[in-house]
Amino acid sequence: MVAVLIDPDKSTEDQLNKLIFHPKFSEIDFLFVGGSLLTDGSMKFCIAELKKRTNKPIVIFPGSPNQIDKRADAILLLSLVSGRNADLLIGRHVESAHKLKRSGLEILPTSYILIDGGRTTTVSYISGTTPIPNDKPTIAAATALAGSQLGHQLTYLDCGSGAKNHASLPLIEAVKKEVSTPLIVGGGITTKEQVEAVFGAGADVVVVGNRLEENPEFLSDLVAAKLEFRLSAL
Repeated sequence: MVAVLIDPDKSTEDQLNKLIFHPKFSEIDFLFVGGSLLTDGSMKFCIAELKKRTNKPIVIFPGSPNQIDKRADAILLLSLVSGRNADLLIGRHVESAHKLKRSGLEILPTSYILIDGGRTTTVSYISGTTPIPNDKPTIAAATALAGSQLGHQLTYLDCGSGAKNHASLPLIEAVKKEVSTPLIVGGGITTKEQVEAVFGAGADVVVVGNRLEENPEFLSDLVAAKLEFRLSAL
């Protein structure tokens, strides 16, 4: 499956319309909405506008508790298991627990694992954590395994917005061998060939954000890679 990551701080009405009215938009599986530096207002505006225009599942990709919005369909309850920042392992979760309970959102406990994508990204800087080196698949695999043993329903490998590189194929393969939870991979994916390779290494969901902001027509390549991979797997 494929997901488009929408940063509300960068999304105008015109940009949302270009995405939603793209001929291949119907082939998208999920819309992830969120980021590390959002204000409450831009998040609510973005979700409201998306709800007016599409029935696609909207999943919150939260950077803080104030990004919870009951108009979405689900939320990735991220635990940053690759870092040792207690606030992002449990602190924010305690802060948002009652708000989440009242929201009615489908809650998806997720092991969130930052991978070094070749440059310092916003999420790494804001979280104050060091990403797992891209050439250390055993560390990533053990981290993902620990998250699944804690009961997390999803595993998300992310190199972050604007990464130079995506998670390496050996690293994705190592994680896939260790966990049975659905594997999400995002950050640094910029070509159709990379999408196909990431699927081939074991990703269940590929997430693209920055590349589509730069070039909305990349949606055609993203969808084509998904469909071709599905056919090859039959």
